[in-house]
Amino acid sequence: MALIKSVRGFTPEIGERVFLADNATIVGDVIMGDDCSIWFNAVLRGDVNSIRIGNNVNIQDGSVLHTLYQKSTIEIGNDVSVGHNVTIHGAKIHDGALVGMGAVVMDDAVVGEGSIVAAGSVVLSRTQIPAGELWGGCPAKFIKKVDPEQSKELNQKIARNYSMYASWYKE
Repeated sequence: MALIKSVRGFTPEIGERVFLADNATIVGDVIMGDDCSIWFNAVLRGDVNSIRIGNNVNIQDGSVLHTLYQKSTIEIGNDVSVGHNVTIHGAKIHDGALVGMGAVVMDDAVVGEGSIVAAGSVVLSRTQIPAGELWGGCPAKFIKKVDPEQSKELNQKIARNYSMYASWYKE
């Protein structure tokens, strides 16, 4: 059973039909929407500030979400995929975005709607990634515009796949 822990008077709020892996950790000021999946060894640490997650979001294995005390928060929109071993520290990720495996997204960065952060990238603090763009590298830089329909199709497919994977664990 996942570790769900209250801290500083904040108890995580989990939506409907959410899959929490046995060793996922959700702590403190975390509010999560419906149809999400939080995978093995993922840590959502809302102990020092808030984490808000929309609907149909998957936070994959080994990812860590955290913030800066009294400074940064995390906001993740709907239909977002956060790949394996991603670190999101006090950033905003808009609807339909994809953060690739091993990426780091730092405080006050913004990943626009339908955008893609390539695997292994480092998005520095206060970076603004506009909607529909692919960014990659260390530090992450603009690579190209992403076709909105292709981005939506890819990101929704991944989100749907993770909903299907989560259903396997409910049997």
